[in-house]
Amino acid sequence: MLDILFVLALIATVGTAIILLFGIGTFTRGGDFNKRNGNKLMRWRLAAQFVAVIFIAAFVFVRGNGG
Repeated sequence: MLDILFVLALIATVGTAIILLFGIGTFTRGGDFNKRNGNKLMRWRLAAQFVAVIFIAAFVFVRGNGG
């Protein structure tokens, strides 16, 4: 059975990748949308990346202690 921390880490990592790819796509096209939302997308990516790192670290910690 899959560990819940692994599933949460996977969801957070995929979410981070989606936000990153969307941000890169809007950056390459430029335009008004990128000017308004480029910085906001970067903040969302950083927050999602932080959550993913926390879940990954928790998973490694629990698995490393035999949990």
